[in-house]
Amino acid sequence: MTAEPHVQSYYAATANRQSDYPPLTEGFSCDVCVIGGGYSGLSSALHLAERGYDVVLLEANRIGWGASGRNGGQVGSGQRLEQDRLEEMLGREEAHRLWDLAEESKAVVKSRIAGHAIDCDLKPGLLHAAFKPADAAHCAPIADKLNRDYNYPHIRAVPKEEIGQMLGTGIYHGGTLDSDSAHLHPLNYALGLARAAEEAGARLFEGSRVTGYKDGAVCRIDCNGSQVMARHVVLACNGYLDRLEPRMAGRIMPINNFILATEPLGEDLAKALIRDDVAVADTKFVIDYYRLSADRRLLFGGGENYRRGFPGDIAGFVRKYMLRVYPQLAQTRIDYAWGGTLAITMNRMPDFGRLSANVYYAQGFSGHGVAMATLAGKLIAEAVAGTAENFDVFARIPSRRFPGGTLLRWPGVVLGMLYYALRDRL
Repeated sequence: MTAEPHVQSYYAATANRQSDYPPLTEGFSCDVCVIGGGYSGLSSALHLAERGYDVVLLEANRIGWGASGRNGGQVGSGQRLEQDRLEEMLGREEAHRLWDLAEESKAVVKSRIAGHAIDCDLKPGLLHAAFKPADAAHCAPIADKLNRDYNYPHIRAVPKEEIGQMLGTGIYHGGTLDSDSAHLHPLNYALGLARAAEEAGARLFEGSRVTGYKDGAVCRIDCNGSQVMARHVVLACNGYLDRLEPRMAGRIMPINNFILATEPLGEDLAKALIRDDVAVADTKFVIDYYRLSADRRLLFGGGENYRRGFPGDIAGFVRKYMLRVYPQLAQTRIDYAWGGTLAITMNRMPDFGRLSANVYYAQGFSGHGVAMATLAGKLIAEAVAGTAENFDVFARIPSRRFPGGTLLRWPGVVLGMLYYALRDRL
């Protein structure tokens, strides 16, 4: 099988190395077979190989080909849900454990980048921008709660006047600034994890689509006409799971999100748009998220759809969202525009679990995956090694299937998404 090339994104154009792993052409036996070459798969392979396991990773296309190589590059704090929601849903003790694990996820990302010298333009700071006055009213309480109850001093509320000075737009009503969050070049980060996993002893294969597997005391994985026999399997496919595992598919909904990259803006204009070079995400249900690249382009993500195809004119699709924030860029050239598929869950919390004693999965990162999927690989490796305490914190989170399963989930979810998108516009 031939691996599909990376989409024509800014990230692919500025990748600091090309992955060049062979396709699987013969059978193997190993301790662990990881299916999927995104963050969760790469992190699993790396952490398992460092523990001495014989690891084979199978990627259908290129390493980082999916959402891991196409996303907004934000490394945020906490979970996808706010801590007060988690306290209501799971209790304060479990909510605190989830916060601590989210803090660990950021630390793992940063330590891997430093420890493996991954050149991925890591920069500090994430500004959450309040799109409505009601959203702004929650900013100070959120910051105060994290300062007080979670001993997190790195976040503060930003009033309307200050956010207007920080960003070259007047549409926001306030926000929060998290100085311990970060942003990075996501594809270069994925490629760096792959190099680290290979150096640790993992065997990586591209152009190696898994067509089926059978679990048991020893699992059989079918790929490219060959079989891999493994004592453990890690399913790390996320939004690209397709029909590989029906028992998991109904727990996630694949959706598409889109990003553009402008021409280089120059130092003065770039600073006028985002004064402190932080990443930005707003509070709309269908969020806008943006940041500056290393060469001072605006990377702007906006809009999504809920079908298999992408818009014919992705640049035009995203540009209208960008101009609502920055109308001063109306004459700015768009050099790249691309889309990617991620997976959401019903409750927007990641879905971890076991399908049998030796088949593990992590999916549904719901747009919070750079850090959380990296952590997932570490926790899966711990669980395979026999210490599943932290893995089970996530596995215990109640996870509902989408109504109607994979066949009927689409209409209901789309209607809900469109309703909230309409609320954003109103």
